[in-house]
Parts: sequence; C-alpha cells; structure tokens
Amino acid sequence: MNKPTYLPASNVIDLLLDAICVVDRQGRFVFVSAACERIFGYTPEEMLGQPMIELVFPEDRARTLQAADEIMAGTSKPHFENRYVRKDGQIVHIMWSARWSEDDQLRIAVARDITERKRSESMQAATYAISEAAHSAQDLPGLFQRIHRIIGELLPASLFSVVLHDERSNQLSIAYHADERRQPAAPALLDTCALGAQIIRSGQTLLRAPETLATLPQQVRELDCDSLYWLGVPLNTRKGTIGALVVQSYAQEARYTDRDKELLQFVSTQVAATVERQQMLSRLQFMAQYDQLTQLPNRALLYDRLHIALARARREQLQLSLVFLDLDKFKQVNDTFGHAVGDQLLQLVAQRLRDCLRESDTVARLGGDEFVVLLQDFHSPDHVITAAEKIRLALNQPFDLNGQAQLVPPSIGVALYPQHGADAQQLLQHADKAMYLAKRLGGNRFQINLEDSLAERQA
Repeated sequence: MNKPTYLPASNVIDLLLDAICVVDRQGRFVFVSAACERIFGYTPEEMLGQPMIELVFPEDRARTLQAADEIMAGTSKPHFENRYVRKDGQIVHIMWSARWSEDDQLRIAVARDITERKRSESMQAATYAISEAAHSAQDLPGLFQRIHRIIGELLPASLFSVVLHDERSNQLSIAYHADERRQPAAPALLDTCALGAQIIRSGQTLLRAPETLATLPQQVRELDCDSLYWLGVPLNTRKGTIGALVVQSYAQEARYTDRDKELLQFVSTQVAATVERQQMLSRLQFMAQYDQLTQLPNRALLYDRLHIALARARREQLQLSLVFLDLDKFKQVNDTFGHAVGDQLLQLVAQRLRDCLRESDTVARLGGDEFVVLLQDFHSPDHVITAAEKIRLALNQPFDLNGQAQLVPPSIGVALYPQHGADAQQLLQHADKAMYLAKRLGGNRFQINLEDSLAERQA
C-alpha cells in the first residue's frame, strides 16, 4: 500500500484564492500568502514589515484600527469589510475573517476580494436609487442632489457637476455643482475650452489623470484644473448629447479607473433619460402656461396669479391694478408687412413691457395684440398712473421692422382694486372697457375711469 503524499503547508496556502495575512501587535505584516499579490498588487516581499494601515483606504482607517483593537482584545471578526488601495491605485473591497492568537501575539486573518460582488451590488443599488429619485424628484436640482449622494457612495466625488446644453442657443448652463474647493463657473458657450464643452462636443467619455494626459486631446491637456483626477461622461439621448456629468477627485489615493468609467457611463444613461423626461415635462408645463411667441404668461397663468394676488390683497387690505392694452396700428402692420413681421412686433412689444416693470409685476399676452399687466405692492394710484405712462412712452418709441422705423402706439385701460371690482372678472372687464374708451378717444393714451376723461394722458 502506497503512503499518502503530503504537500508542504506553505505550498497549500499559496494555492488558496483567499489571502492569508499575519500581523503583529504593532500592525506590521509578518507573513502573507501568494494570493496577496493578486489582491493587493504587492509581492509578499514588498508587504512584509510594512504597516497594514498604510494600505487601507484613508476613509476606512479609523474603523479598521478600532476593529483591530477589538480583535486583539479577544473579539473575533468573521465578516469585517473595508477597502484597500492596490499598488496600481485601484480600490479593492476586502472581507476579513480575523482572530487574535494570544500565544503567538499575532493577528491572523483571511482576506477575500469581494470587489466584484460589491460592484454588482452597487450597480443594482444605483439602478434602484436613481429610478426612485427620478420618479420622486420635483425638479432637476433636487434630482441632481440625490444622484450626487448616490454616486458619492460608489466612487470619489470631491466635485460633482452636471452641465446641460441648450442646442437652440448653443449655451452651456451649470445645472448642478458641488465642489469642496471652488464655486460654480459662469455659463459658457459651447465653443469655449471647458471640460463640459469638450465632452458634449465629442460625445465621448474622458478620463484625465497624470499618467493619461499624453493620450488626451491637446485642448483637454491644457485645461486649468487643480484636481489630480477627473472623469466626465456625456448625457446621451436618442436626439444627441444633452449635457455632461463630471466628477473630480483631489486625493492621490482616490483615482478613477476603467471600471469607474463603466459605472459612471451606466449611471449617465439613467440620468440622461431622466433629464430628457423632466425637460419634456417642463416644456409641456411651459406650453400650458406661457405664450409660445412672446414667452410671456398666457391667460391661464395670468388668472392663476391674479386670483392669488386678490386673495392676498383681501387678506392684507392691499391694492392692486390691471393694465389692459392693445396696439393702435397692429392690423396695419400685419396687412402691410405680413404676419411674420407682425409676430416680430409682438415680440419687441413684449420685451419693452418687461423692461418697464418690476420683477414682482406680471405681464401676460391674452392673444392677438392684447396684453395685460398685473401691478402689486404699491401704496397709491399715482404709482399705477406712473407705470401706465411709462408703458405708453416706451411703446411710442419707433420699432425697427424690416429695416423701417414704425410707430405703433398703444391704447391702455386701467382697473384698480377694490375701486373697480372685487374679483378677477370684474377687474378685467373694467380694464377692457377703459382700453376701448381710450381707443375711441383717439388712442395713444390711457384711461382709468369710464365716466369721464380726467385721468386721460395723451401724447
């Protein structure tokens, strides 16, 4: 009968996929198995004598030292997890089974690389969390804030920024920005040399690190950036690239890898779909509340604001006013120059009205050449008279229509609350009738009272 053949214990240990690590009371490696090189990237010779804690990811060092103290006090740790930094800079997730040998005064541990498992779990968690955020977010800034927290749990994000591109204006806007060191940059044109612009222009993911600079386009290498590592991914949709998502890391230990690129690209597809959906909802809401030609509030939104203003006026015993106007020669412009020029005139009128008013005031287009202004927070009807006269004078300046100067003065009717009505309908009717009276009296004036013409103002 043949005798069984036994392999030396050291050879058996080196065949294990998990790594065996032995650490002395001072926390220095005194033995490591061959698997350590596969997991940590260092040869056993490089690890022996080195402090264990120096390989631990900085954010995990405090709780790792606490766990080590508990193990040396006699508490076994069969499932302790932390992160280590490999020799190549990548972060690995380790699950330890460790105990203390009192006789040998050594901490003996088995290390299992669970990076792939953690990555898979993180991807699943990110999918669920982003989906939940997308369905519960009330607006894009709130959505981006939640996504920032989600991504911050997956990879380093000293800076997290979302840049969106408006194709019509070719303008970039910083939709969200959180940075440990800097304030958000001002909006920039797409042709400027900025990271977000470069990503949107190319539609490609960019990973910048000191060792990868030589492989990047020159305009990217020359960017002024004080972070050691940054990673930017495009927000791609079926219609094209609508923006970019950027993370940056200032820490030497927290570099980005190809796996981080894959993870962020996966996240970016979720973000892009959500942004596109939110933008579509915003456009639909805008179309429901704003006039598409002039971008002013429409009749529905005016009524909403007027009802709110009236409720406040009743509650706090305040005054408000409606200014109703139309253009005296609008039909003539349409008949002479065509509807396209007429639309241009309405847009110019809308801009002049905006310029005349305060932010607290509302100017709306009811349709055709009819506009209504809601004035609030004034102490005397004299303010309304001043505002109406300011509007009249502004619209008396010539309009450049197809290279020709055209005068298109207004007729203006004014209604005051509570003198001319207690509700929205009464106030609008009074202002409308006052406007038609001003027109019958020759136009280019404003009218408040219907019984007399004492409040008329004529050029």
